[in-house]
Amino acid sequence: MDPGSAHDPAAAVPLMERIGYGCGDLASNFIWQAMSIFIVYYYTDVIGVAAGIIGSIMLFSRVFDGVSDIAMGYVIDKTTSRHGKARPWLLWLAVPFAISAVLLFAVPDVSPFWQTVYIAVTYNLVCLVYTGLNVPYGTLNSLITQDQYQRSLLNVFRMSLALVGVLLVSNLTLPVATLFGGGQGGWIVTFAIFGAIGTGLFLFTFKSTRERVQPADEKRRQAPVPLKQSLRTLGKNRYWALATLFILITYIFNALNSGAVVYYAQYLLDDTWLVGVITTAYIVFILAGMAFVAPITKRYGKRNAIIVGELITLVGYGVMLIDLGNVYLIVAGTIIRGLGKAPINGSMFALLGDTIEYGEWKTGIRNEGMVYSGGSMGIKIGSGLGTALLGWILAFGGYVGGGGEQSDTALFAIQALFVYLPMGLCALMIVLMLFYDLDKRYPAIVADLAAKR
Repeated sequence: MDPGSAHDPAAAVPLMERIGYGCGDLASNFIWQAMSIFIVYYYTDVIGVAAGIIGSIMLFSRVFDGVSDIAMGYVIDKTTSRHGKARPWLLWLAVPFAISAVLLFAVPDVSPFWQTVYIAVTYNLVCLVYTGLNVPYGTLNSLITQDQYQRSLLNVFRMSLALVGVLLVSNLTLPVATLFGGGQGGWIVTFAIFGAIGTGLFLFTFKSTRERVQPADEKRRQAPVPLKQSLRTLGKNRYWALATLFILITYIFNALNSGAVVYYAQYLLDDTWLVGVITTAYIVFILAGMAFVAPITKRYGKRNAIIVGELITLVGYGVMLIDLGNVYLIVAGTIIRGLGKAPINGSMFALLGDTIEYGEWKTGIRNEGMVYSGGSMGIKIGSGLGTALLGWILAFGGYVGGGGEQSDTALFAIQALFVYLPMGLCALMIVLMLFYDLDKRYPAIVADLAAKR
């Protein structure tokens, strides 16, 4: 690799390895999107648990699990095996992933108290398994290559295949659950199938990827960094803090967007089957935009591409605001939002990867696992806050589960969750990215690290 450049053609990652890496997020989304799109609806309208209780459980669970991400990051940095430090976790936890998928939906027919206890336990179990898979999976990006452009390409494959998972889950879940008899039994069988597919995909990711990057400091290759020292290095890495906060806010947005769509379709557009239409329009146009993310970010930088993407997203919401009950305007606005979100989805985890080199350059310590644990923590806490807001705002608006007519305040709460709050988050993310200027500094940082080697 040419140390004076952020991109070296000789450092290209093979196509099959890019696909294999991307399949890891496809696997994750068979469960993650189920939790994002359907789990609140499933608990409130299929099982019959109060929305406020579900929101509180999920916020506590995600915050607790977000803290466990830091522990997992430290474990990864201490892991030594013939498969590397991140890849073996994909092998070890692929089967528990499938089992947790079934348990999540197998709520027993007992008293409301014990149902709440069961939901709290199994939801935390799923989150812990996801942590054990997703933190090493994210870390793997920085271990495959140090080339900035190749990392962007890996992230494009990752997020593109993740979106394929969103499409599959959002469009197949209700039909497959109905095919297997509907009700709780149909949901359990559906996610047994999804979990088995996820296991196979994680094993493919394990087999098709390789870890190549080593610390610049020879001593660091031999001895793991103590936890206290590793945490101290994160505190000195302002770009890590910015990237992690950006991911957290992005996943609050994603949780609101995914979780509110089923309520919006049912009560504002009067057709639950529009969930698939709206989600498909959103995802397809994110995927279409992803084809241009790598060359755009290579030319203009990830930060600038993200800011423009958020502005386009706000334009999409502006189209929807013309008439919030018009299906065509909702779909048109969703298409624009999808195009706007392409550079965000295609770049945010690559942002996090670049902060590893900055942290190593600034402190002399390379701690990929801890850095990516911050990203996973952002995902968990952000998703937890978003899902909790979903439950709390529905409860505050007087939403009554199980269908039927809703009050005006409940309908406004659904509108706020689907449109107004996400708009505010987009504006906040633009402000945040104005402080991130690592793109232009990165080539010189990599050159200094290469000189040390």
